Amino acid sequence: MAIQHDVAKGMLEAGAVELRPNDLFTWASGIKSPIYCDTRLTISYPTVRTTIAKGLAKLIQEKFPTCEVVAGTATAGIPHAAWVADLLEQPMVYVRSKPKDHGRGKQTEGKFQEGAKVVVIEDIVSTGGSSINAVEALQREGAEVLGVVSVYSYLLPAAIENFEKAGVPYFSLSNFEALVEAAEETGTIEKSDIPGLLTWYEDLKAGNLK
Repeated sequence: MAIQHDVAKGMLEAGAVELRPNDLFTWASGIKSPIYCDTRLTISYPTVRTTIAKGLAKLIQEKFPTCEVVAGTATAGIPHAAWVADLLEQPMVYVRSKPKDHGRGKQTEGKFQEGAKVVVIEDIVSTGGSSINAVEALQREGAEVLGVVSVYSYLLPAAIENFEKAGVPYFSLSNFEALVEAAEETGTIEKSDIPGLLTWYEDLKAGNLK
């Protein structure tokens, strides 16, 4: 799809993705990876963030046409949710990773009515854990969560399984394979490095990386 490519290309232009096939990053999980994504950098690039916002808004309109409230995950999902809510002319809320330890102890900020139909916006999905945490927080406060959409996803089997187990539909604008294609097209990586990247990705999906 064109939007997958456009978002991937925009992420590369914004420096939101680093590909180092010969000098691996170490993720918080300890996994050695040739890729590091930080979609927060896209907010500093008007053209890129507009592409993302319009793409997310269209995705919500297509997949969740009855959406009434847009929710962003703290912190990286918040700006995207704000822009999308503006495009859709809908209320926006955001969800903390855990309840506040003071005041009313709320996990969500903003206001929605009991039974409101909400779509959650996430920046990056790996296993889906943080997204599902946000969904459950919204449900506890009375929302009807229609689903989750993200800017980028690794499309890991673990995420697919977790969303299915939670009964939450999930869609993403872009993914790893689109990113590799865009990186090749823009000359961000050498063609000779692509087989290694794809092999790493297959190992990641298979759960062979520790």
